[in-house]
Amino acid sequence: MSESSAGAGDIVAAAATTAAGWRLAGVAGAAIGVLAAGAAAGVAVERLTVGRGMRKKARLALDATGPYGSLRGTPGRALADDGTELYYEVDEVEPPQAAERNGSAESAPGPATASGTRRRRLFGRKAPAPVTVVFSHGYCLGQDSWHFQRAALRGLVRAVYWDQRSHGRSERGRAQADGVPVGIDQLGRDLKAVIDAAAPEGRIVLVGHSMGGMTMMALADQYPALIRDRVAAVAFVGTSSGKLGEVNFGLPVAGVNAVRRVLPGVLRALGSQAELVEKGRRATADLFAGLIKRYSFSSKDVDPAVARFAERLIESTPIDVVAEFYPAFTEHDKSGALPAFRDVPVLILAGEKDLVTPSSHSEAIADVLPDAELILVPDAGHLVMLEHPETVTDRLADLLVRGGAVAAANVGEHGSTAQQPGRR
Repeated sequence: MSESSAGAGDIVAAAATTAAGWRLAGVAGAAIGVLAAGAAAGVAVERLTVGRGMRKKARLALDATGPYGSLRGTPGRALADDGTELYYEVDEVEPPQAAERNGSAESAPGPATASGTRRRRLFGRKAPAPVTVVFSHGYCLGQDSWHFQRAALRGLVRAVYWDQRSHGRSERGRAQADGVPVGIDQLGRDLKAVIDAAAPEGRIVLVGHSMGGMTMMALADQYPALIRDRVAAVAFVGTSSGKLGEVNFGLPVAGVNAVRRVLPGVLRALGSQAELVEKGRRATADLFAGLIKRYSFSSKDVDPAVARFAERLIESTPIDVVAEFYPAFTEHDKSGALPAFRDVPVLILAGEKDLVTPSSHSEAIADVLPDAELILVPDAGHLVMLEHPETVTDRLADLLVRGGAVAAANVGEHGSTAQQPGRR
């Protein structure tokens, strides 16, 4: 998620370059093509056995029937310091009465009434604000990338899911429209604005994937008092505190070095010809899907519907937004902010075979936070929360217990996508 670890952005750039961007980038396009070679070979084999029309019908069928990304909460908007509107949704804790009806909670103790029911009365004081779990997503994704965790936690904790600026339903960054580069520090201030709007009181738990984890580090760097006074626990999922220029994407050194030299210029060129490049992305959908699968997952038996869901998330990010964010990662170094999290429970989780933010970067974070729980998931890639949702949800549930967000690890069925009655 930087110059050499842009993750989804590299996938977008590689696929786009093979078509419309090829003419724009020239020799640079050939260098980017190194990234696409492995996926292209697989796509070529598939084309020998499956017709283009059949592949298109399969994608449409998955789009129509896949339940992923369908969970919605109460919408809200926060205002960033440059006026950008940031979209978020809140899932509230299920009311005690509903929990009793569903058999998921005991009646609260209180004075008996004539009807035999028991009620709790609070006189002269306000009930404490519940712990709020704030989820921050990664580059070229959106709040729906937490679909499985959201499905399991709905009703059990108060949770906020938000779209980073220029992603999902949030507004395109206004400062960027005026030519101001976006930076990780800006994202940290954006997260502060969301917290102020959606969780102004009470303790909070911060959960971030990839760029979302970097956003949390930027928050700590700029607002250490907030971390000290309000943060109850933290989860870093597939992220990095810096040194992303050392990532090799599982490619030969010569190929990686070529990509590093030319990719920033290629992305600028592609971003300036957004309409043409978007047409190229649509024309190279098969290659695009192959690249996403290679750099998002490690398992060979990933559900096709989940793989297609990841593809939809990434392809929904316009190429000019990809180009706009990319330079920010070259300067990312927030290792100095990590000690702010030493006094709270911390979960550090990554896929062992993550080619985008390798597990060694999670181990580096754990070196600074030696009391943290470090989980490296075997046979998992960068989108570990989609690839192995049961593992991520299980460890997250344990963190929420340690952080006081829930009384016990009573989390719904891992990976369930079924919406519950009465929930939006």
